[in-house]
Amino acid sequence: MEVIVDEKKIQELLTRGVEEVIHRESLEKRLRSGKRLRIKLGIDPTSANIHLGRTIPLLKLLDFQELGHQIVFIVGDFTGVIGDTSDKDAERPMLSQETIDENKKTYYAQIAKILDIDKVEFRHNTEWLAPLSYHDVAAHADAFSVSDFIARDNIKRRLDSGKRVSLREVLYPLMQGYDSVAIQADVEVGGTDQRFNILAGRALQERFGQQPQDIVTNPLINGTDGRKMSSSWGNTISLTMDPTDMYGKVMSMADNEIVTYFTTCTRVPLEDIALIKTELEQGVNPRDIKMKLAREIVRMYHGEENATKAESVFIETFQKKHVPEDVPEITAPYVENLIRHGLVPSKTELRRLIDAGGVRVADTEEKLSEFPEKLEAPLVLKIGKRRFVRLLP
Repeated sequence: MEVIVDEKKIQELLTRGVEEVIHRESLEKRLRSGKRLRIKLGIDPTSANIHLGRTIPLLKLLDFQELGHQIVFIVGDFTGVIGDTSDKDAERPMLSQETIDENKKTYYAQIAKILDIDKVEFRHNTEWLAPLSYHDVAAHADAFSVSDFIARDNIKRRLDSGKRVSLREVLYPLMQGYDSVAIQADVEVGGTDQRFNILAGRALQERFGQQPQDIVTNPLINGTDGRKMSSSWGNTISLTMDPTDMYGKVMSMADNEIVTYFTTCTRVPLEDIALIKTELEQGVNPRDIKMKLAREIVRMYHGEENATKAESVFIETFQKKHVPEDVPEITAPYVENLIRHGLVPSKTELRRLIDAGGVRVADTEEKLSEFPEKLEAPLVLKIGKRRFVRLLP
């Protein structure tokens, strides 16, 4: 694939959805050289679903890919077991290999929603990390000091408050850094929380006689509850979500996140986003702008037809207070079939929703205190804010 040197695209690549470019002058020179660069991103499959926060570096990979560079995507099936503490205020538990293997099964399909995966080099870091000996690990560790690690903000906070920091956590940056050596990365992308780990890659590349990688970090976005989007907190908007749920989740986020989401999570032209920002400053109803955002995000991952349908359901359900026409229908046993069809995750969650008044008769908004075992006539229920189901006799 031919490398494209396009100054406008290069400048957008270096600025859009970017928090920091480390050694920018070096990277600009490389991008203008016409050389095909190896662009690295690693994601640990600690969750089965990729959420919008993780699409920010994926979209940056797309920017590089469209300029003709080689994307190297590392599935952290080894590092995922060990656990990265970069964005955590407490020790992350080790995951089983079985959990990691199960979570990574759908990663390729999700990544294919953004990248041309036929042109992506997929690697698993078990390939080079599992064979390392204690001697190898000691040699890698010699490139760093303990003070380098404990100076990190989240580690320092934990130590100052008396919380445990395991030696296992100290090893994680070594492993992520060695990934860069193994694949001979020219550039690594990742969130700001990964800055220390990515810099470790530069240090180890120098130790192994390689030219150190340049670095592009992206900001971290907030989730639906205003905290950093994280699978651990359940405040995510995942690519595997049903289009209607995805649309509704975007609509539920804070108004002050609209421009950030447009900039980092879509590829709507920056000129259009500047106009959107002006409209918001001039008092345009944020709901109307957010509907454009929700439609665009659903379109990106589910297609135009599903985006149109999801918007229609939102309008009918939330603006006109109507029950959508296309409602899932289930027969008895109702609770078991709700779970089997994925409408609720478990009996415990259904019980929680009922106790919180979150299960209602759709037409009357009457709260349901118990789930029926049998019915004589169809009954449409509203479960939570966006889900509807028709129970058939």
